[in-house]
Amino acid sequence: MPSDAARAPSGRSPAVSYRERVTRIIAGAARGIRIDVPDAGTRPTSDRVRESVFGALESMDALDDARVLDLYAGSGALGLEAWSRGARSVEFVERSRGAAAIIGRNADAVARSLGTTSGGGSRVHQSAVRAFLGRAVGSYDLVFTDPPYELDDVAMTADLVALAPLLSPDAIVVIERGKRSSPPDLDAAGLALLREKSYGDTVVWWAEPAAPEPAATEPQPETTPSQSR
Repeated sequence: MPSDAARAPSGRSPAVSYRERVTRIIAGAARGIRIDVPDAGTRPTSDRVRESVFGALESMDALDDARVLDLYAGSGALGLEAWSRGARSVEFVERSRGAAAIIGRNADAVARSLGTTSGGGSRVHQSAVRAFLGRAVGSYDLVFTDPPYELDDVAMTADLVALAPLLSPDAIVVIERGKRSSPPDLDAAGLALLREKSYGDTVVWWAEPAAPEPAATEPQPETTPSQSR
């Protein structure tokens, strides 16, 4: 849910009512907890899309005890939903100072429902995504990336390439983009498509690290049986 000056494809900021500035955790231990959304520059993932995305992740057994990374986090709703549904930890990356502060408050509210502190399972990084990926050392099992509309294909691919070394072998990457955007270049990042689904103007891709190519074997020289004399 990007907050870095996200705009509709027409170039105009979408009109957003107060009711759309607030959302809630859909399921899990923190179900019903209110999540505040930054006042400007965000494109919140709708409840319908979130519910479908997490239904698919639960069917893949991708949430329980997962180490989660939420890029272009906006309000943090995706990462917080994963935390509510059993993820071990979640890290949020958000460049906007105001949005990062809102994520921190939202994480505190979810943490109270989980009977822990936000520092016990979540961390907010106020940083540009590429800069964070360049210095991160963690291994992540589940990654959400919902970049702004204006992030071009080259930058999107560069994000995925930088992310790839930080993924666990069985990781799942969930990519959300506007329907007018090009599909992500998964091959460039060594990722393989698991699933793709459209929701109105939104498209979501689920991907995983591609299986390594089998090592080439050297051809063995032919041998001829020795003849007895």
